[in-house]
Amino acid sequence: MNKDLIAKRLVDLRDNRSREKVANDLNISISALQMYENGQRVPRDEIKIKIARYYDESVQNIFFKDPEHELCS
Repeated sequence: MNKDLIAKRLVDLRDNRSREKVANDLNISISALQMYENGQRVPRDEIKIKIARYYDESVQNIFFKDPEHELCS
């Protein structure tokens, strides 16, 4: 999965919430969230799960779904 695509999804999911609020709610540092959102790092599996639960999304949809490789219907 492309780090830039993950980063964009995370920023889109955060929407109008502040980075500080999301980091606080997830119990992670603001700098870690910033690195995820800038595509500098991909979170560890346990953080992926926390993020998915927080945004009420699946880990698959946020971190592994690649629109370029989806089947056409």
